[in-house]
Amino acid sequence: MGSDFYQQSILPFAGIIIKICRAYTHSQEDFEDYYQEVCLQIWRSRDNFNAESKWSTWIYKVALNVCLTHLKQRKKGQQQFVSDALPDEVHDDAKAFGSDDINLLYNAIKHLSEIDRAVILLYLEEKSYVEIGEIIGANTNSIGVRITRIKERLNKFIQAQE
Repeated sequence: MGSDFYQQSILPFAGIIIKICRAYTHSQEDFEDYYQEVCLQIWRSRDNFNAESKWSTWIYKVALNVCLTHLKQRKKGQQQFVSDALPDEVHDDAKAFGSDDINLLYNAIKHLSEIDRAVILLYLEEKSYVEIGEIIGANTNSIGVRITRIKERLNKFIQAQE
């Protein structure tokens, strides 16, 4: 992967990738593997971006697809990662496994279904219902109701943990 592509097309969206990977992993090592796999897939499939949506929306889609695919492979006992260290530019942001409040939120999010995790992460990123529907392939009209139900489940889980 060229460093120019990484610097210009991936690094500005590292926060998106970090949040999604964090929601689908349970350790720093898994997180780093997922992050690198997402970056590699963005680079490999960059020619498939057709500008019908924003680049950030496309990055969300790629990141979610990679994480969901690897979750399924992990459940089946398959794993295909080649892990190296994270780039220095994202290493500090990626070490979010230390904050208790953030860990509580991510722990609650991890108890949601895979799709509900994606919905709430997109909502927390302040994506519109239209963008959320486009990214996860759902009807825009149902997104608001789904978010309300997810928030209720997260609140119940967090209150039970306190």
